[in-house]
Amino acid sequence: MIGKIVRVTVDRPLGSCHPNHKEMRYPVNYGYIGGIIAGDGEEQDAYVLGVDQALDSFEGVVIAVIHRKNDVEDKWVVAPHGMTFTPKQILAAVNFQEQFYDVEIIMQ
Repeated sequence: MIGKIVRVTVDRPLGSCHPNHKEMRYPVNYGYIGGIIAGDGEEQDAYVLGVDQALDSFEGVVIAVIHRKNDVEDKWVVAPHGMTFTPKQILAAVNFQEQFYDVEIIMQ
């Protein structure tokens, strides 16, 4: 999936609050990729990095997979074509949520 172009439906735009944990505010756009089922039986979740405004949807390139070693699902990281991030930058951007898991960043 790394390098694949996908469309993310953003259901938690930048600046919005988590539906169950109102104290958690999303510093990045977050959503799902329709038609791809993840390990939890729901559509594949994705973080959108490299865009500094709230979105409804986004088409970009999968640049990394966040593998949760202690969960049933992984998260994809999607960015604008040609934009790259280091694993350290990705972890800093998604730490608000991924801090609760044992994760590794998979990139090509």
